[in-house]
Amino acid sequence: MSRYNAKVVESRWQAAWEARGAFAAKANPERPKYYVLEMFPYPSGRIHMGHVRNFTLGDVVARYKTARGFNVLHPMGWDAFGLPAENAAFEAKVHPGKWTRENIATMRRQLQSMGLSYDWSREIATCEPEYYRHEQAMFLDFLDKGLAYKKESWVNWDPVENTVLANEQVIDGRGWRSGAPVERRKLAQWFLRITAYGDELLESLKTLDRWPDRVRLMQENWIGRSDGARVRFPLKGRDDTLEVYTTRPDTLFGASFCAISADHPLAAELAAGNPKLTDFIADCRRTGTSEAAIETAEKKGFDTGLRAVHPLDETIELPVYVANFVLMEYGTGAIFGCPAHDQRDLDFARKYGRPVTPVVLPPGADPASFTIGTEAYTGDGSLFNSRFLDGMSVPDAKRAVGERLESLKAGERTTVYRLRDWGVSRQRYWGCPIPVIHCPACGTVPVPRDQLPVTLPEDVTFDAPGNPLDRHPTWKHVACPTCGAAAERETDTFDTFFESSWYFLRFCSPHDDGMFDREAVQYWMAVDQYIGGVEHAVLHLLYSRFFTRALRDCGHLDLAEPFAGLFTQGMVCHETYRAPDGKWLLPQEVDRRADGTVVRIDDGTPVTVGRSEKMSKSRKNVVDPENIIESYGADTARLFMMSDSPPDRDLEWTEAGADGAWRYLNRLWRLVNEPQAALPGPGTPPPADLSAALLDARKAIHKGIAGVTDDLDRFHFNKAVARIRELTNAIAPLDGSTEPGAGAVLREGIEAVVRLIAPITPHLAEELWLQLGHETPLVATPWPEADAALTVDDEITLAVQVNGKLRGTIALPRDAGKEQAEAAALALPAVEKLLEGRSPRKVIVVPNKVVNVVA
Repeated sequence: MSRYNAKVVESRWQAAWEARGAFAAKANPERPKYYVLEMFPYPSGRIHMGHVRNFTLGDVVARYKTARGFNVLHPMGWDAFGLPAENAAFEAKVHPGKWTRENIATMRRQLQSMGLSYDWSREIATCEPEYYRHEQAMFLDFLDKGLAYKKESWVNWDPVENTVLANEQVIDGRGWRSGAPVERRKLAQWFLRITAYGDELLESLKTLDRWPDRVRLMQENWIGRSDGARVRFPLKGRDDTLEVYTTRPDTLFGASFCAISADHPLAAELAAGNPKLTDFIADCRRTGTSEAAIETAEKKGFDTGLRAVHPLDETIELPVYVANFVLMEYGTGAIFGCPAHDQRDLDFARKYGRPVTPVVLPPGADPASFTIGTEAYTGDGSLFNSRFLDGMSVPDAKRAVGERLESLKAGERTTVYRLRDWGVSRQRYWGCPIPVIHCPACGTVPVPRDQLPVTLPEDVTFDAPGNPLDRHPTWKHVACPTCGAAAERETDTFDTFFESSWYFLRFCSPHDDGMFDREAVQYWMAVDQYIGGVEHAVLHLLYSRFFTRALRDCGHLDLAEPFAGLFTQGMVCHETYRAPDGKWLLPQEVDRRADGTVVRIDDGTPVTVGRSEKMSKSRKNVVDPENIIESYGADTARLFMMSDSPPDRDLEWTEAGADGAWRYLNRLWRLVNEPQAALPGPGTPPPADLSAALLDARKAIHKGIAGVTDDLDRFHFNKAVARIRELTNAIAPLDGSTEPGAGAVLREGIEAVVRLIAPITPHLAEELWLQLGHETPLVATPWPEADAALTVDDEITLAVQVNGKLRGTIALPRDAGKEQAEAAALALPAVEKLLEGRSPRKVIVVPNKVVNVVA
């Protein structure tokens, strides 16, 4: 048997596509456009199986839409700034730019070996000045528009690295690399005013009907609009009040204490004369700044000695604590604690001996005996122990309390958001320089636009912690553009989310002198199908939505939503292997024997097989895509990625699965290259007078075309692969048949299979199409159309119900009359048994669907 030579075929067709310019995208108003984009990768050095799955999904969509007649834009680029390059510079003594560009070259070659239909002429790398000079101009626009500003904020500070750490880089209160205890430090940081778009970002989620529901919900929760009230508690013995924001003003009569953030101005005032409070605040600041870190930390409080007077009853006084679980960044940085109906408050109250008074009674509970144990009651109910609110529902009580507070001038109803302005300052070298200059006389001065881009200096050193830009001898020293006095550049660089928040716009016209060509953006945007991991559901997608609106309001766009459709693919997983000494082993280091045992290849010692997990370098359960492509070819990897599970679920990579895909491709190869009978020439139509068996085969072919088309439209790629395999099985018996017309039907079936599988295994499909005698390559061939007459069955199956319960089925000619359907249904043994010789009261026939017998 001949064997498919993937290496030769794939390299030949990749060269042919490149020579033809097959994937070069040009605006064409006469054709419907389709912009498909996978989230662009960080150039870490090598592609991994997650890349293979993500980019294959996008490529299948791009090739399919091209065949359906769309003018497709499918670009690729590199999210090339970031801390990993700086870490590599620190550890390997190599410049981040050199490390990044070498990685880009490697990954580009690997992606090209997969046969992905990218328009490589549009390739961008965000670390290049020709890209980031435009985002510097955007930042100046945001400054002019009031959308960018600088203020002091609390950050995670690594005292050894001398840099700000993201919340994710704080592990158990320590810097992820230095291991030093992290401090909370107040630094002047640049922010973008994303909160100005809170309502619009929230409301517009309703229009994104081609986004996953869970992603929209995650964004809705992140924006976190909440209706509540601001409540002012007078402070006993002082002239001021403590302002609290709460979403549960209905529970005010259950208040047991008040608490303020360690960063609250009142805490700072009280700590000035209290060393113990100063120490407590310092301890609080050793916790990370994320909500997750604060929520999971042990709840601690410090009684300030202050007492807050209840706004609805001046005889009630509540102690005021500084507490480590109160966030200054949410609401007012102060809360009142209602332990009965908030678990965090309950834990705190039990620890510090505060009373727990329930004020919301669950439905059906007895108010005389209802108490709170170890769990707070957070459900619905009616108010009790609450004076004028007793008996009210929670919504009615919220409204009544709001009205009472407003009448007493002790508070007012209001709306707040969990969303906070986006801090874009990063104290590192390998990022886009922020284009401002600090002058002792003039203050913060924007870099003149004709001096953009502000580029990074090449001669930096990484032999000491901290930001190399701070200690560069010349780069930051510059004359003030306004007064000419000695001044200094901003040494912070942008958060890398800045670059990824607009790259999809740059792809529309990547070589334009401006940010982008407006006509090109109007033609190509919005992205019709965006594909990427659900881990980016909030920050990247939310920032991109904000950026598009900000650019619109600065006059650059006529667009609000950047991504019309979103698909989030699952992860690629593999089982894990561990040696007796606890060390993780690579899949190629183990052998699964015939008896099912797994051992090390080198010494035969037993190996513990763990559960299937996301592929990760730390657990070594990774498979190198380059090895797979070298062994099997890109099409095998692509086919397995599409066939094993629904694309939005996790996929487990197995050698058996890859072998199965490889065997199927070789089966197709032999079906074309080793037919048992000669096929008629291309374009030979099947004769009109076919036998019933051949007619059934033609129906299977056209049902397959219709089914695969529907599957690809719905992103049911695994179902499409299964249907193509079924079609292959259906036409295989025709090979060698001597029945008149069999050869023509076989050719029709083989050509249908080759065309249907082309978006998934494009190299093999192109080769087989050529061998079938076609001169026009598949990449330029339209998608097959199903003959509607051949997708309709002559005989259909109807359900038969008795009194609404299914009792069997009957096969009838399509559009059979009522009498025929009724007679067939009543003749079913199950129906005769239930009727027991009686005539039915009624028989209802729904043509071609169901017969319902009313006994």
